Amino acid sequence: MKNELIKSVGATPSKYQLEYQKEELSAFVHFGINTFMDVEWGNPENLNTDQWIKALKEAGFKRVILTAKHHDGFCLWNSKYTEHSVAKSPWENGKGDIVYEVSNSCKKYGVKFAVYLSPWDQNSKLYGTGEGYNQYYINQLKELLSNYGDISEVSFLPLR
Repeated sequence: MKNELIKSVGATPSKYQLEYQKEELSAFVHFGINTFMDVEWGNPENLNTDQWIKALKEAGFKRVILTAKHHDGFCLWNSKYTEHSVAKSPWENGKGDIVYEVSNSCKKYGVKFAVYLSPWDQNSKLYGTGEGYNQYYINQLKELLSNYGDISEVSFLPLR
């Protein structure tokens, strides 16, 4: 009886769900517009995402979730669907891409890369219009899922 398998009486986790649980630690990196506009804690002229990811890896984190766009609508990549992004910031003369930087650092250090794309966008005039905003949001999601390699998770946190 000792070596017999016990049958489940309900749902069992999938292979992916088990792997996710074994990761134990995910870091949520919230890096936003105030940094780019030299408010609060300065601007990112000395940005070093390798330093972030290396430190997180050494601390035991297996996944990093980057806030690619928070509810203020500011995109950490150059989205062709809004001007409210790093493209309009002085950092890297508008040619920088935080999502790209963090994605590459995660690859370099063997950490899974994930993104948070806020469903709420205070900057978009389309927000609250129904289908118009839904398409805008899907377009930005496609940009993230198409241009940055493997994305292990997309986080959609509740609005409130």
